[in-house]
Amino acid sequence: MATDHIRYDVLARDALRGVLRRVLNDAAAHGLPGEHHFFITFLSSAEGVKISPRLLAQYPEEMTIILQHQFWDLVVNEERFEVGLSFGGIPERLVVPFSAIKSFFDPSVQFGLQFEPSEAIAEAAATNLPAAPAMAPVSTSAIAQTVDDAQAEEKPGEGAEVVRLDRFRKK
Repeated sequence: MATDHIRYDVLARDALRGVLRRVLNDAAAHGLPGEHHFFITFLSSAEGVKISPRLLAQYPEEMTIILQHQFWDLVVNEERFEVGLSFGGIPERLVVPFSAIKSFFDPSVQFGLQFEPSEAIAEAAATNLPAAPAMAPVSTSAIAQTVDDAQAEEKPGEGAEVVRLDRFRKK
């Protein structure tokens, strides 16, 4: 097999992270239009992630946040985004580097992106496990079913709900 000196996988991953960055920038500047809302799954212990010890204890590996009605102070820069959310009635400030994001899904239009964070790729290489591609297409029907299940479990009046979307993880 020929060596990819151009690194198309890295270029594609960075371009897709640029899509995510632009969407979040627009949401920060103008709010969410129409019925759009976002499920963002990230590695909670990845380098640069800042969450409270309480949330880290509850979600030591990964967590999914939902940006819909109850979020504030969304700030986006080239490397990360920051957002305020309420968990169990307690306001929290999260800082999430784009490199820690595993997936992004907007169920209102059935659009999803799935990433293999760079830390996970490095860890897989170090342990001689096969690394997944830098990014992969997402089965929107599988994510939509997971989102439907998660939304059915939501409890009204308790603020933002953190859910795990393990169904579409590569096994």
